[in-house]
Amino acid sequence: MSALMKSLCLAKQLSATNPRLSLHIARNLAGWNKDYTPAPYPKTQKERDAAAKKYYLLPEEYKPYADNGLGYGDYPKVGGGLGVENKDSYYPYDYPEHKRNFNEPVSVDHDLYSEDRYSQAEQPRYSNSYYFLTFLGVMSGCLALYYWLEDKKMYRPVAAKQYPADGVKHYTFER
Repeated sequence: MSALMKSLCLAKQLSATNPRLSLHIARNLAGWNKDYTPAPYPKTQKERDAAAKKYYLLPEEYKPYADNGLGYGDYPKVGGGLGVENKDSYYPYDYPEHKRNFNEPVSVDHDLYSEDRYSQAEQPRYSNSYYFLTFLGVMSGCLALYYWLEDKKMYRPVAAKQYPADGVKHYTFER
C-alpha cells in the first residue's frame, strides 16, 4: 500500500511541475489514434468522394454504413460475412499472415472473421427451416415408435428350470 501511495505522490509532483506531461502520458496510453477513427457520415457528394479517396476506393465502389448511431461514420461497407479462410492461400498478399494487401479496407467486424475465429466459409447447403423440420421429423418418428411399441415388451426368452423329477434332491454337499 505504501508503494502505491509513493507512486501516486510522485505522479502528483510530476504533474504539478509539468501539467502537459500527464496529458501526454494519458494520450499515449490510450492505444488509438485520432486518425483511426472514422469521420462523420458524409452528407454531400463531395464528402462522399473525399471519403472514398480516404479509403482508397473508387467513388462508385464507396458505400458507407447507414447513419443509425452505431458510430461507423464514413467507414465503407465492404463485403463481410465470409472469413479470411475463404481467400486464396497462394496469392502473394502484402501481409500474408492476415491475407491482406496494403490499403485494403477491412470489414467493421473484421475481428469476427479472422482465421483465429469461427466464420462460415460458404453458405449452408439447406436453409435453417429445413434443418429444423428434419430434426422435428426424426424426433417425432422416435416418439411414435416408442408409444407404438410400448405394450410389446421384449425380454430374453427363458424357459422354466427342468429337473428330472419333482421333489427330489439332485445334488447334495453332505457326506
